[in-house]
Amino acid sequence: MIVDGHELPQNTAMIIQIPSQKDSLGFWEGKSDVIHKPLLATVLGERQPRPPIWIMRQAGRYLPEYRATRTEARNFLDLCYTPELAIEVSLQPLRRFDLDAAIMFSDILVIPDALGQQVRFEQGEGPILDAVDETSIARLQPERALGHLAPVLETLKGLKAALAPDKTLIGFCGSPWTVATYMIGGRGSTDQAAARLFALRHPEAFAALMDILVATSIDYLVAQFAAGADVVQLFESWALNLDDEAFDERVIGPNRRIVEGVRARVPNAPIIGFPRGAAGNLARYAAQTGVNALGLDYATPLDFAAKHLPHTLPVQGNLDPLRLVAGGAQMDARIDAIIESFSDRPHIFNLGHGIVPETPIDHVARLIDRVKNG
Repeated sequence: MIVDGHELPQNTAMIIQIPSQKDSLGFWEGKSDVIHKPLLATVLGERQPRPPIWIMRQAGRYLPEYRATRTEARNFLDLCYTPELAIEVSLQPLRRFDLDAAIMFSDILVIPDALGQQVRFEQGEGPILDAVDETSIARLQPERALGHLAPVLETLKGLKAALAPDKTLIGFCGSPWTVATYMIGGRGSTDQAAARLFALRHPEAFAALMDILVATSIDYLVAQFAAGADVVQLFESWALNLDDEAFDERVIGPNRRIVEGVRARVPNAPIIGFPRGAAGNLARYAAQTGVNALGLDYATPLDFAAKHLPHTLPVQGNLDPLRLVAGGAQMDARIDAIIESFSDRPHIFNLGHGIVPETPIDHVARLIDRVKNG
């Protein structure tokens, strides 16, 4: 399959087959060598006997092998842009655990870095950026972005070659509003006040920034599919702290444009949306963005899906990462409750946010065993 001049691997679909004709999903049907990918199949609406599982930030500091590999890079961005190291850390959790997917190791802030904004990661402080303003947005360089991100695409190609054929390969990017909060505020923030004020005081400049981020994200995700991703996730990590009008303008609209833009070039591309903190806006996000599956954060009540979401909509989540840290009977009970609550629909088990560095490895093993085997 050719997409924008790139040959897509045949196994960007739910199954790997010799192509003969396209089915209604836009993926290839054939007669031989069918290999089922449980997680991808779930994104596409197929319920599994037990939910497939992956873990946000599954390649991370809770693993000693990750910490060792991290020392081989000059800094965090160097780790993201060095394919052999990024491939290694992406595969490390799958060597330890029976996970159903690998997610490429990267960061949502490679896009502003690729646009020419100065981005650095300081120990103990997280990301720090040279904040954009209403005049500097015009100096961003979207034409250079894909070339700058070429090492990330090489990571995806290497992962596709290394993964077992029943494992799903996940690509991702940060959604425009979330990325913009860092670009405008210069760092992470609990209330995103700098970006919220900027959008209100400088609507034209804000719209121009969002247009750049939407277009760049579309190009980036299309290239990820071309490099071998089976599914991609949109991380809207700061979907909270917005009234309904702002949520429509800054979250739903840009995410819908990305979904439509990617699928215009990769028909029926499988996409997971994760609007963390969306709360009462979740159902509108799911209905209006067109994502295949909806990621639920850990604050989402377990009966929300049954009350407010179509029963055919796949959901992902939503264990509190600190329940995983604490472990024990409370963790087991919550795992069981989550699986039971979503048993009537396609469900991917995950945390409701990223795994934290202090998580005991044996608790992760216990989580995966309970999800897989009950």
